[in-house]
Amino acid sequence: MSAFPAVPLVVPPVTLEGRAVRLEPLTLAHVPALAAVCEPEVFAHFSRVLRTEADVADYVASALKAAAAGTERPFAIRELAGGTVVGSTRYLDISREYRTLEIGSTWLARRAWRSRVNTECKSLLLTHAFESLGVMRVQLKTDSRNARSRAAIERLGASFEGILRNHMLVRGGVVRDSAYYGFIDTEWPGVKARLEGLLARE
Repeated sequence: MSAFPAVPLVVPPVTLEGRAVRLEPLTLAHVPALAAVCEPEVFAHFSRVLRTEADVADYVASALKAAAAGTERPFAIRELAGGTVVGSTRYLDISREYRTLEIGSTWLARRAWRSRVNTECKSLLLTHAFESLGVMRVQLKTDSRNARSRAAIERLGASFEGILRNHMLVRGGVVRDSAYYGFIDTEWPGVKARLEGLLARE
């Protein structure tokens, strides 16, 4: 059984950089660039659709409010080749007491789908969570109907933990079941090796 420090989990702002992407703390300055890559297909399974710069500004402001409360830590995703912002992701559901968090609210411009970007983002976030922050669990969730997202999560080596039925209401009052996946600290060495293998091939 793992032992963890009896101090609250603190997730300060940080910039994480890989070979292809940089995750930088999300700010209102990112709004125009994010708005430029909003496409309806990107948000097919999200609880809301971002269409306009005003939509994105509201989305970012909400994320920054959660960051100030210590429950989330949002990032803008920037491709290093060309410097283009291609989406956003975040740590959320941060539990200071239990040293757990979730990686979610991830969306990417369509041109970044099926590329190295998502794999590297998850690798950076998981590495920082387990090796720098010292968390004991990281979870991911997605709409149970979102086959593309579920396949991407399973490819990373996450363990499927079940379906939370009637989990939330999404656009138009549709009831969503959520598929939950998780990583725990004892699994991290194997997951890290898997991610390194995937990135070596991309």
